[in-house]
Amino acid sequence: MDPPGYNCFVDRDKMDAAVQDMGPKELSCTEPQELKQLARQGYWARSYTLRGKVYQRLIRDIPCRTVTPDASVYSDIVGKIVGKHSDSSLPLPEFVDNTQVPSYCLNPRGEGAVRKILLCIANQFPDVSFCPALPAVVALLLHYSTDEAQCFENTCRILACNDPSRKLVDQSFLAFESSCMTFGDLVNKYCQAAHKLMVAVSEDVLQVYADWQRWLFGELPLSHFARVFDVFLVEGYKVLYRVALAILKFFHKVRAGQPPESDSVKQDIRAFVRDIAKTVSPEKLLEKAFAIRLFSRKEIQLLQMANEKALKQKGITVKQKRQFVHLAVHAENFHSEIVSVKEMRDIWSWVPERFALCQPLLLFSSLQHGYSLTRFYLQCEGHEPTLLLIKTTQKEVCGAYLSTDWSERNKFGGKVGFFGTGECFVFRLQPEVQRYEWVVIKHPELTKPVSSEAPAAPSPPCRPVSSDPADRLSPFLAARHFNLPSKTESMFMAGGNDCLIVGGGGGQALYIDGDLNRGRTGHCDTFNNQPLCSENFLIAAVEAWGFQDPDTQ
Repeated sequence: MDPPGYNCFVDRDKMDAAVQDMGPKELSCTEPQELKQLARQGYWARSYTLRGKVYQRLIRDIPCRTVTPDASVYSDIVGKIVGKHSDSSLPLPEFVDNTQVPSYCLNPRGEGAVRKILLCIANQFPDVSFCPALPAVVALLLHYSTDEAQCFENTCRILACNDPSRKLVDQSFLAFESSCMTFGDLVNKYCQAAHKLMVAVSEDVLQVYADWQRWLFGELPLSHFARVFDVFLVEGYKVLYRVALAILKFFHKVRAGQPPESDSVKQDIRAFVRDIAKTVSPEKLLEKAFAIRLFSRKEIQLLQMANEKALKQKGITVKQKRQFVHLAVHAENFHSEIVSVKEMRDIWSWVPERFALCQPLLLFSSLQHGYSLTRFYLQCEGHEPTLLLIKTTQKEVCGAYLSTDWSERNKFGGKVGFFGTGECFVFRLQPEVQRYEWVVIKHPELTKPVSSEAPAAPSPPCRPVSSDPADRLSPFLAARHFNLPSKTESMFMAGGNDCLIVGGGGGQALYIDGDLNRGRTGHCDTFNNQPLCSENFLIAAVEAWGFQDPDTQ
């Protein structure tokens, strides 16, 4: 029988079999790698008692601020803060953003205790301004706490973690919003079929991705969320991205080709997650999550920093509406000789989310500026990133997203040298749509991240490139972060007086001559692509587009 102290907040009649005592009662492991494997395998998931012991141990080992509120603080303040309110009528703190407390099989005493604990946390952590994940965290920890004070202390330790490399929960709107953008970037790279579906069926794809934390902290059933939390406490925030990506993959698999169940794909995903136990077990969910070969923790941190910087530059630090991806390309003021508004919106859905905040700005058009590579460089320099579009005389359309300012070519003393980052990609639109990203994204086994270099601030988005080197120390997916077997996997973009090249190694994804008259395309190692159009082609039109912050128009 379960110790009564662990179950004082739980409605036993509602408890799922997955969290009953059927497993081992002790854990002797101390090695981090072994603990990681046991967490993934669900070693303590079948024992209610052991899970409680492991949670206490893992949370106790979190490095925290010197002054972190503990159980005694809760005992001192709870009476003053709650006053004469009944537990069920207590308001929730503003930082939960109207998030409801998930029941997680709690009895009325447990549901009231969650509200009391959240109010006391708000009192002790005035710097926590936006944290909609916290009700779910408190509700789960209450299962494995002897009393409210212990649950309060454990939650405080999660919030007070001071290890900069170990992010646990978002505590401000800026952090939350940049995490949503980062998740959108990861979907774009690792769930391309699901992303294509989201773009097709949703009015606002970024609003769908902004819901990703709710899938985990609130919609997931208790049995699934507890298994995710087991691994999260051992491995950290990256696990959350993995599981949310897995959810989206399963949703796409189940719903692809079927009519939507409601007018909102956002609501459809929520309903799917609530009922996920009907189709996906906790074990299958985690298996799918860990089958995704994500970027290193460092690269995700750099991406998060880049997204956060983009939001700061737009003045977004508190909850407010922002420009979303599909709205950035307006039919009334967009004109291209090469692509339609719909095609440009499709391309915009592929670009990193910090640049999807911007609007397309025509920098160069061969029909306006002439067929001159020199003029192309002149028009593009000072802008980062840029979008290259090509239309052939056979009406084929292809192009490339190029992460780095073309002025970087001047560092090679007139010779053709490659530069850029792993965010570059090439694509074709006509006769059919296909995108090819950096080969390392789909084949991370080609490399392993370099751990010796500390993360630094990426270059600013939507602006002319800064001359301050401090702004450009370490962009996301810079090739130097990776141990690559050869340089052919990182030949992103190059430019000389006589030619422009995108992709190298074993061939070139795009080669354009200095007169912007002829070109060729073929397989290259950097993007592992098929030819983007006829292998040798004549050019009808070339355009280069920049990314303009709407606030600067």
